[in-house]
Amino acid sequence: MPAAPLRLGLAGLGTVGIGVVKIVQAEAELIAARAGRPVAITAVSARDRSRNRDADLSGYAWETDPVALARRGDVDVFVEVMGGHEGAAKAATEAALAAGKHVVTANKALLAHHGQSLAEAAEAAGLSLRFEAAVAGGIPVIKALTEGLAGNRMKRVMGVMNGTCNYILTRMQSAGLPYDQVFEEARSLGYLEADPNLDVGGIDAGHKLSLLAAIAFGTRVAFDAVELEGIGNVSIDDIRLAEDMGYRIKLLGVAQMTGRGLEQRMTPCLVPADSPLGQLQGGTNMVVLEGDSVGQIVLRGPGAGMGPTASAVMGDVIDLARGFRVPTFGIPAAQLVPAQPARAATPAPYYLRMTLVDKPGALAKIATCLGDAGVSIDQMRQYGHEGANAPVLIVTHKAAPDDLAHAMARFAATGVLTGAPVAIRIEEV
Repeated sequence: MPAAPLRLGLAGLGTVGIGVVKIVQAEAELIAARAGRPVAITAVSARDRSRNRDADLSGYAWETDPVALARRGDVDVFVEVMGGHEGAAKAATEAALAAGKHVVTANKALLAHHGQSLAEAAEAAGLSLRFEAAVAGGIPVIKALTEGLAGNRMKRVMGVMNGTCNYILTRMQSAGLPYDQVFEEARSLGYLEADPNLDVGGIDAGHKLSLLAAIAFGTRVAFDAVELEGIGNVSIDDIRLAEDMGYRIKLLGVAQMTGRGLEQRMTPCLVPADSPLGQLQGGTNMVVLEGDSVGQIVLRGPGAGMGPTASAVMGDVIDLARGFRVPTFGIPAAQLVPAQPARAATPAPYYLRMTLVDKPGALAKIATCLGDAGVSIDQMRQYGHEGANAPVLIVTHKAAPDDLAHAMARFAATGVLTGAPVAIRIEEV
């Protein structure tokens, strides 16, 4: 007797939702062979039924209310690709779990804010909450952490997790254009969220980092503890000078467990230009995973878009069709420990850019401030004078963030600075 189909209720018919529809319709035979049973969409939900979505939806029941969709008797798996961490997405996901449905979601914000409670609810009911599509688009990083690397004690997770920011930074570098101009270009191309700060402010990428950190280190999701700094203050001067010194600037997420607690930061960093992260172009994402046994694993691929994100959704759906189950964050949610947040204190080299008054002894005063704080200079370059001012670039040896901050606090008292200095961490990859 043929196996019964796995029935999907699809909430959200935007780019990702239509991508899921197209895969289910075009690859039905392949999916059934790999899953061991057919997978079918039985009902969908979106606000505007009349909109042209370039897909045949005539065979599906329609619900304007996603909560009603989540409760339907002909739905086994609730697929949530609406977005937003409150309102309809949260209510419908909670309703699906209460009604005994598995959930597959692409919603990183929902899980970053409510992942613990949703995971506890799912696991208490014997259900799965899957979210491969919520992090790094088509890159199977959640499966890598929860399955392939499950035998490793993770040491560090890092990566470029927002394609829009990477597009902006690489476009600035390749075309020599200022941030404001490339930002508007990205907006005109439709790369930015309705609220651009979700992208350029690092929030979207911070959501993703907090989810990876929870899996990697067995902690509850702690998005509020992520140090966030967006790319809005990265200047074309920094792009050019970093390149001259052999580096590229990336919005880089880093999470690592230290003796003080869990460090999570999503900030602009310099990386070596010849490293995998340094060579990453355009909207591509890259996640680097470091385990005690495996060493370093580099995963690279499209971080967004219809096909890649829908591909990740379907990977989770097919696992459910096969009967494969894994706790939401790799270990039972009840066993996740509260994360002890720790500000970044791991020593690292730093890039410093400043403009000094062009007079004898100016650079010596800056060097003295650094030396007195225990920060030593690795490289230093002075560029062409701008009238009475002298642009200077310094790369330090490894320094503790607090030591560097102490040195920079003393710069103002030297009387040789014109404008505020810029400091950007150099991450060793």
